[in-house]
Amino acid sequence: MSIGILGGGQLGYMLALAGYPLGLRFRFLDPSPEAPVGRIAPRVTGDFTDRAALEKFAHGLEVVTYEFENVPVDTVHFLAKKVSVFPPPRALETAQDRLREKELFEKLGIATTEFASVPVAYDLDSTVKKVGLPAVLKTRRMGYDGKGQWVLRTAEDVKIAKDGLPKQPFTVERFVPFTRELSVIAVRGKAGETAFYPLVENHHRNGILRLSLAPAPGVAPEIQKAAEDAARQVLEALNYVGVLAIEFFECDGKLLANEMAPRVHNSGHWTIEGAVTSQFENHLRAICGLPLGSTTAIGASAMINLIGEVPESVQVLAIPSAHLHLYGKEPRPGRKLGHVTLRAASFEQLTSRFLSLPGFFQRPDFCLDGTGRKSKSPGA
Repeated sequence: MSIGILGGGQLGYMLALAGYPLGLRFRFLDPSPEAPVGRIAPRVTGDFTDRAALEKFAHGLEVVTYEFENVPVDTVHFLAKKVSVFPPPRALETAQDRLREKELFEKLGIATTEFASVPVAYDLDSTVKKVGLPAVLKTRRMGYDGKGQWVLRTAEDVKIAKDGLPKQPFTVERFVPFTRELSVIAVRGKAGETAFYPLVENHHRNGILRLSLAPAPGVAPEIQKAAEDAARQVLEALNYVGVLAIEFFECDGKLLANEMAPRVHNSGHWTIEGAVTSQFENHLRAICGLPLGSTTAIGASAMINLIGEVPESVQVLAIPSAHLHLYGKEPRPGRKLGHVTLRAASFEQLTSRFLSLPGFFQRPDFCLDGTGRKSKSPGA
């Protein structure tokens, strides 16, 4: 089967690596001639709005998917007239707009943070008054890895934001003092069958995911069930096919849905070594109409993103049960260059192994205490 992937970054790279053992073939479309996937698969270099490039890309493909959610929706609709595209365009349209996303959660009865729409920046005062301070101001579109988000704590913050922001639609969400951030990776096949990975605990720095712990320690069965129920509702409402990630805040033992991603997700990278079937393989199984694989975790895992710089490979590979993934990108500040996954039989063993990592990892971005939590609260 020939699969087309829109986007040629690390997620597409890992999808192809998961698909080759299944006998699948891949072609990518990416605007950059330096996209990492060029090393492992044919790549069409062209803009996502270039119809000639899209025609060349689509020729002979049996299914198309995407590795990031900022692909133009018009591109997906154009391709959907020629070849099956999963996840469906409606999922992409919803996830690209934070207001639509929140409205979907609300419509489905999924608890989320209080929110309000800001059609233009001049309406910010009245909207903030409605939601209250502190609040988080977010662009409705094109935000990821902490981009397009501002925390408003005081009236002065509101004034600065109002005076300095472009005149475009925003949302304002009530700032929630949460215990931790959790995410669920869900997958739905063509026939409607679903599977869910254990909840993952995520830690960010400057809006970028730094560390994921899987399965999340101390998750009550009812919390796991609540996450799966919410994900199942979204999957069914969108007639979804493929992998979907939903991020939650855990607050007072309850979950509040924050955002969703209609694709394989950074917080699911641990599944490559830490689950019976990786999120990448399960995404491919789903869009190809193959049976879904087991989502059972194998022991405990910690996934560490390598941001801006990478350690010496020999340092990582000398660690028992450490797995190094480098994406072939040129280093620059704030850029995801790779990740390391540590595995252990238990969370206690994982914590001990984590604390014995070499000096590169012994910094506030990664530091854990004996409970598996960072020395600072999530999101600090």
